Formats: sequence, structure tokens, C-alpha cells
Amino acid sequence: MSVSRKRKKELRKLQNQANQLWEAQQVLVGEAASVAREASKQLGHFGREQVKPQVQAGYQQYAAPYVDRGVKASKHLLENNIVPAAGAVVGSALSVWDAANDTRARLASGKGLSMPDAAKYSKKMDKYTKEATKAMSAKLAGRTPQRQGMGAGGVIALILGVAAALGVLYAAWQTLRADDELWVADDPLRAPDA
Repeated sequence: MSVSRKRKKELRKLQNQANQLWEAQQVLVGEAASVAREASKQLGHFGREQVKPQVQAGYQQYAAPYVDRGVKASKHLLENNIVPAAGAVVGSALSVWDAANDTRARLASGKGLSMPDAAKYSKKMDKYTKEATKAMSAKLAGRTPQRQGMGAGGVIALILGVAAALGVLYAAWQTLRADDELWVADDPLRAPDA
């Protein structure tokens, strides 16, 4: 089956046009990639220069007081409730240990078993309890929690900020994209000929 010269010429012309269109599209894709890279870089700058300070300021203004209040409440609970109770437990344990050692020493010396002196061990228990409470309080007083970096609230705010920025970029892209159906003609509308 042979093709006429005219058709061959038209097919070559069509092929040349298709090649030119392909090259133009490749250039366009390259330009779009460079624009996307630049937009990504600018978004990073925007996040560091605008979003991060706003998120940190919002965290400091709104969330930090509640976090500080929670830290103070936990510290108060630890110092006033847990440490004294733990001191009492440690003091009682040391008192029992002392009583066991005294009994073991009496048995070893041949004096045998006798009723322990409750007042003596009560004094020792009070002494050990106070010492243990003071030691634990001293250890815990030296430890003040250090806040490090951004907390959960800051991360959430940063994510919401990035999502809002992406929403604005998507809206701008939808507005500026080249859809031929969306463009308004330059000619004013005229009535149809009758």
C-alpha cells in the first residue's frame, strides 16, 4: 500500500509539529520542576522565618503556662506526698533491719530471744525516716526538669501552619492554572445575527 506524496508531506509536517510540541513540553516540564524546587526552598524559608516564630510565640503564650502549672503541681505532689511516704517506708525498713541485726547479735552472743524494746526501735525508725526523707528531698530538689525543644503543642501548631500554607498554595495554583474553558474572551458579547 503506497501513500501519495501529498500525504507523505502532510505526515512529515505532522511529525515535525509533534516533535516540536514534545520538545516544548520537555522544556515546560523542566521549567515547572525548577519552579517547584524554588517554591520548596521558599516554603522552607517561610516556615523558618514566619511559621516557626509564630508557633513558638503561640506556644509560649497559650500552652506554656499550663505546662508550667502542671510541672509545679507534680513537683509539689512529689515533694509533699511521695517523698515523705517513701521516707517513712525506707525508715521502717531500716528499723526492721536494725532489729533483725540486734536479734542476730543477741542470738550469736548466747543471750537468746527477748521482747524487742519498742521505744528504742521507734526512735531509730523516726531517725531513719527523717534521714531518708531529707536525703530524697535533697536529691529531688537538685533536679529541676529542663524543657527541651518543641513539645507536642508546638508540633501540632507547626503541622496546622504547614497545612494552611499548602492550602493557600493549592488555591493559588487552581486560580492561576491554564484551563482554556476558564478564560474569558477579550471580545464583548454581541447579539447573534438574525
